[in-house]
Amino acid sequence: MNGGDRDVRRQEPNRAPVRPTGGADERVVRRLADLVEMARLADALVARGLEAYLAEDFAGQTLRLAGRALVLQVATVVEKLPESFKAQYPDVEWAKIQRMRNIIAHHYDRVLDEFVWESLRSRVPELVASLDLVD
Repeated sequence: MNGGDRDVRRQEPNRAPVRPTGGADERVVRRLADLVEMARLADALVARGLEAYLAEDFAGQTLRLAGRALVLQVATVVEKLPESFKAQYPDVEWAKIQRMRNIIAHHYDRVLDEFVWESLRSRVPELVASLDLVD
């Protein structure tokens, strides 16, 4: 590359190993690894604190946008998981995850930031734990 050019190729984030579930294909394993990474990001976002998250300044607005984007990504991954996989986890509220995605994507003006915060703080980690993706 030339001196001022940057290498913009996508780099894989450091991902925690995900144990394949019984008969899971490679796409499912990758998606589960994505969920683990998203839970890690949610944890990092939550570590900034609720006050910072709800602040009306630029930093708070940025955190809220990041939180919403993260919830959308989680729901997108969940949507792509096969129904046969989801059927193995009947206690996971799959439909609620999709409803949250639809609210953020289509009714952004009605999103309650405290609800997104709670999703990041507890629901995303609970999802990862329910799927037995954490040690």
